[in-house]
Amino acid sequence: MPTSARTYGQFCGLARALEIVGERWSLLVVRDLVLGPKRFTDLQQTLPRIPVSILTSRLNELEEAGVVRRRVLSQLDAGVVYELTEYGNELDHIVLELGLWGARSLTYPRADEVFTLDTAIISLYTTFQEEAASGVHVNYELHHLGGEMIVHAMVDDGALKCAAGALPAADLVIEPQGPAMIDLFNGKLGAQDAITSGKVRIDGDPAHLELFTRLFHIPPAPERPTGLALH
Repeated sequence: MPTSARTYGQFCGLARALEIVGERWSLLVVRDLVLGPKRFTDLQQTLPRIPVSILTSRLNELEEAGVVRRRVLSQLDAGVVYELTEYGNELDHIVLELGLWGARSLTYPRADEVFTLDTAIISLYTTFQEEAASGVHVNYELHHLGGEMIVHAMVDDGALKCAAGALPAADLVIEPQGPAMIDLFNGKLGAQDAITSGKVRIDGDPAHLELFTRLFHIPPAPERPTGLALH
């Protein structure tokens, strides 16, 4: 558990949760492990700006708290991977819901912000509208960064499975230009306008892009308060 110097001194479940995963980088480590076990070097790639010493500390702390465990691979190139425990996996929906909450405040990526493969996959899980996907069977392939990064999403009657790589059976291939993808997610850019303007290139039935905007969606940005509220 956290040392006394880093506790809130409150007998409260939320306080304890923040003591476990509230340190800088901790939840991002959990986010990337939600997608599956990773080696230390894998986490360095998905979190390119984290210092080695901090990554080591966060993994040790999460392991001590029962959120993460180490496992030796059985393959010939046996090595150690980090994975979420059953307790850690309970953070799955919390991470996604918190990610969607934060996505409402996203604008466009800054020049100093990285967009990783894991982020591209997590963004699909985060924005997925399960109710809109009831009875829907459709597969998408998305090309990011000019095709340097490819992920796919398979929607099967309310369930979603995403992974890295191309999908030969995809119903629609989507190639967003610049920041067009986030505009599709938040509704600032409609499917038809995206195609006619050239902001999104597709290969497949345009109707599937319209469906995509309903299956993956970020709610409107929060309104900024102006002045002092009066009652």
